Amino acid sequence: MTRVCFQLWIDPNRLDEYRRRHAAVWPEMLRELEASGRRNYSLFLRPDGLLIGYYETDSVTASDTHLAESRVAAIWEEYMADLFVGRSGRADQTAITLEEVFHLEDQLADLDEHHQHASTTPVLDNADPNEGER
Repeated sequence: MTRVCFQLWIDPNRLDEYRRRHAAVWPEMLRELEASGRRNYSLFLRPDGLLIGYYETDSVTASDTHLAESRVAAIWEEYMADLFVGRSGRADQTAITLEEVFHLEDQLADLDEHHQHASTTPVLDNADPNEGER
């Protein structure tokens, strides 16, 4: 399973319209997102127009291909296009993907696995309290 986070920009003068359109996404589009293999899909919007999206999928390539070939997704993206700034082309194909640098469950799993094999001194016992001041 892959976690995907992306960013886009919405015209700050059109935020209410963006919210309105996403309050009632077309049922056909919801089904296309589901059929593409995307799940746990969420969008987050800042007052300045920064939009952050997150979803999980078993295959980013298969999901992207499904939506790129979907007539419903193409019509939805055209319907939404007037709300985006700084993009040429479909927003779903031109969003900036963000690098994942931390995932709690992954690190906890690594920690649990590591502690089954070794006993270590807690990191905080060896921490230099002045490290950030250098």
